[in-house]
Order: sequence, then structure tokens, then C-alpha cells
Amino acid sequence: MLAYIPSPSSNHWGPFHFYGLMIALGVFAAVEIASRRWRARGGDPDDMWAIAIWAVPAGLIGARIYHLITDWKTYIPNNLGGMIKIWDGGLGIPGGIIAGVGVGLYVAHRRGMRLSPGLDSVAPGMAVAQAIGRWGNWFNQELFGRPTTLPWGLRIDEAHRPVQYLHYATFQPTFLYESLWNLALAGALIMIDRRRVVRPGRIFALYIGGYAFGRFFVELMRSDHASQIFGIRVNVWVAGITFVGVAIFLLLKGLKRRPGDSDEPYVDGHRFGDDRTDESESPAPSESDGTSASPDDVTHTHDGPDDADGTAAASAVRVEGAEPAESAGDQGS
Repeated sequence: MLAYIPSPSSNHWGPFHFYGLMIALGVFAAVEIASRRWRARGGDPDDMWAIAIWAVPAGLIGARIYHLITDWKTYIPNNLGGMIKIWDGGLGIPGGIIAGVGVGLYVAHRRGMRLSPGLDSVAPGMAVAQAIGRWGNWFNQELFGRPTTLPWGLRIDEAHRPVQYLHYATFQPTFLYESLWNLALAGALIMIDRRRVVRPGRIFALYIGGYAFGRFFVELMRSDHASQIFGIRVNVWVAGITFVGVAIFLLLKGLKRRPGDSDEPYVDGHRFGDDRTDESESPAPSESDGTSASPDDVTHTHDGPDDADGTAAASAVRVEGAEPAESAGDQGS
């Protein structure tokens, strides 16, 4: 029985990189979860796929830019070519959230969606996507912690170990800790949301705060090289400031649902499927002698003066093609 978690011998599957496959699988899971949750709120599930077309590429670009900014010493000046090798890892989740959500909100606004219910719909799926994506780090043998003798320690090949830890074989599996934390966070968000006890938009705020809380402690365990500010990893600062910011926001704006709070999906008040419901409930066209009535069959009667001496007379104006009624009894049939 192994007393450690083994690392994969390869990070490829044919021409595909497992890192990229895990990201793709996470994106699919996130959009599918968001679509189902949006549909449950009365929204069109296709909205989420339409948003993903723009938000996912923006998120990937934002994540890469964040990584390059916070770890620029790895690439400048001696490894400029590595700046585009996204398949080797190096996606900063904070940058991905900022860019992806920002673009997604713009697209949602253009589609007439109310933003708070929309954000609440995507929050759990984003946590699941991050949980899945972290397994790409396992395939790349990266983002692990300091050495450990725990039975769930992660065995890392010598080529991937930090120089100061070359004589150690097993390390804290921080990728696994973060993955499990994100799955637990997604489950908690779904359960809270089902109770409808928090204000619209607060599920997303709890996701951001919950993710930052977990990431803060995971970052403290990591042993890989990272940029620092006053001797503390940049991502520790980012996670801590984000958590405090979310806490202040919830204190000022409130967490508990208030009278008048609404989860309606669209600004104009409609719900997905309303048009089809209206069509199914509309009355059937009137029929006469087995044929449908049409504007050409309508008879208009006009009463008014017909001669100069003021004598009232009735004149019938008939549209071309109308058949005269034969009797009052026939008209009632």
C-alpha cells in the first residue's frame, strides 16, 4: 500500500495536454451548472452559453496576464518565449475572475439580464470549474506545498522539486486541498441559495469571499517560487485583501434577504417560456362553414346621413369577397 499520492508520469495524452483538458472540462461543467441554475430562475439557459463564448476567452487572457504580472521575473529577461506557453501552467485565477466576470456582465447587460441573479447562478459552477482545473496542476507536478511525511503526501519527481528541497520526495498536495475546498464551497453555496435567505447577488459575494479564505491558507503552504511584497507572497496579499473587502461589502450592503428583493431573471420582467405559454393559451381562430375568418371576410356597417334633407339611412359597406348571410338563423350556426 502506497503511503503517498503518486504523480503522473506524463502530462500529455497524445497531442493534448492534460492541463488544457482539465481547464476545458472545468469550463464545460461551469457553464452547464450555470445554465441549469439560470433556467431554474426563469432564464433562458442559452444565455449562459452565449455569455461563455466571450467570457471564457477573456478569463483565460486575464488569468495569463495576472500570472505574468505577479511572476514577471520568471520570464523577463531570459525566458520571453515562455510567456505564451500557457499549456505549461501559469493561469492566475484572480485575473481570470476579474476579466471573465467583467466581460460576462457586459454581455449579460446587453441581453437584458438582471445581473445579481445572473451572478448567483454562475457562482457555484465557477467553484466547480476551479476544483476541476486544479487537477491540471497535478499532471504538471506544480503548485505543491512544503515537504511532508503525511500518508497523503504528493510524490514529486526530482526534476520538478525546488532546489532547496531536492532531497525530499513527498510534499503537501496543495492542489488537492484547494480542489476539495472549492467543491465544498460550491456545495455550501447551492444549499444556501436553495433556502433563499440571502439577498440577490450575495451568493456570488460569498463565493468570492469563500474562495479567498481558502486560497489564503493554501498559499501559505506552497513552496514554489513566487513574487513577494514585504516577504509575503503576492497571492496571500490578494486573498487577504479580497476577503476583507467582501466582508466590508456584506456589512454595508447586507446579507439577509429583505422585502422587495427579487430574483426575476430579466429587466423587462419576462421569464423564459412566457411566449410559448401565451401562444398555447390563445383562443383558437373563429370558423364559419369550416373556414377560418380573415380580414377579407369581415363586414363593416356604417350608419349615418345618406341624403341632403337629413333623412337617416343605413348603408352597408362590404369588403370584396364576402358572402351575404341568408338568414339570422344561419348567422348563429
